[in-house]
Amino acid sequence: MASDTNALAVSARAVEGSRSTRRLRRQGLVPGVIYGGGEDPQTFAVDARILRNTLAHSGAVIEVSLEGAKGMPAIVKDLQRHPVRGEAIHVDLLRVRMDQTIHSTVSLELIGAQDAPGVSEGGILNQEVRELNIEALPGDIPDSIIHDVSGLEMNATVTLSAVRPPSGVTLLDDLEETVIATITPPTLEPVEEEIETETALVGEGGEPLTPEEAEAAEAQAAGDTAEEADQKADSDEG
Repeated sequence: MASDTNALAVSARAVEGSRSTRRLRRQGLVPGVIYGGGEDPQTFAVDARILRNTLAHSGAVIEVSLEGAKGMPAIVKDLQRHPVRGEAIHVDLLRVRMDQTIHSTVSLELIGAQDAPGVSEGGILNQEVRELNIEALPGDIPDSIIHDVSGLEMNATVTLSAVRPPSGVTLLDDLEETVIATITPPTLEPVEEEIETETALVGEGGEPLTPEEAEAAEAQAAGDTAEEADQKADSDEG
């Protein structure tokens, strides 16, 4: 369980345009906003390195201290990253009460794939869902929900109903309709077969020739070709 919290000190900032946010990022700061909890939204800036370290080591709940004030529990509602470098460029935080359940998303982690009979037979494990929608108290939100797929056979299909969430966590997605994983047979690449074709010789009436007739026709054609070659040679000499 991610019941531990981690402090995050942020500085208030005025609501300004995109030029201001770009300037903050050049200074190594990440712009953000914190809202909810019956209070007005407040924009802020936070050191990018501190934010990265906090997100890497904290649980779901963060104690956010604005301008040195008493910390307030909050969760990350949205984190925008640079499409190339992957660094955080904006963060949205939601104030929460530790005694009230909230809706959130957590990652789904599949384990034991290498031991699944279907995979051992050459099948491919496909994880269809990466995140799950849940309801829980802020302190009960797990870092991830783990499901063991080591028993899956070839052509198996697993729905969310097979997942057992931690105590205090309710799954909000359709248990029977949400497919989380499948094991499918490997796709065989088509083998191109060499097909030998033989052109049948036909007579004047369009009927195929018998083997004897075809052989005679080929011999005659060869003789005609040889005679033409001799005539051409005589012509060249003349």
